[in-house]
Amino acid sequence: MTDSFGTRVLDIRTGDRETVHDLTGACAGFLREVAQERDGLLNVFVPHATAGIAVIETGAGSDDDLLALLGDLLPADDRWQHRHGPRGHGRDHVLPALVPPHATLPVIGGRLDLGTWQSVVLVDTNVSNTDRQVRLSFLG
Repeated sequence: MTDSFGTRVLDIRTGDRETVHDLTGACAGFLREVAQERDGLLNVFVPHATAGIAVIETGAGSDDDLLALLGDLLPADDRWQHRHGPRGHGRDHVLPALVPPHATLPVIGGRLDLGTWQSVVLVDTNVSNTDRQVRLSFLG
């Protein structure tokens, strides 16, 4: 099984503002090391209750649009029953219901098989947790 499976944990510093952090390059680098030109699946998982993984276009404003949409859907106000942390933090705990904490993606010939404009991103609206881990797992 070890020839077919590889895993790595990325330490990501998201800082003290809402962010969409591009993971595509890190995913590609990981696959270059472990996939060895094989087909398989890449699972990307963030083990945090207040962050998610998405596949979106980046660099053309979509990442800012996503954060704006999440701000509209999940405002940082006092409506949330989950109340520890800064004002509106309860919304961060609802985020993974909309942006799940994982994505499983096809790998063909050792390369991530994304569409032309697709990127793999970490979505983090929790400004009080500045450090995240993301687990990459390849099953060939």
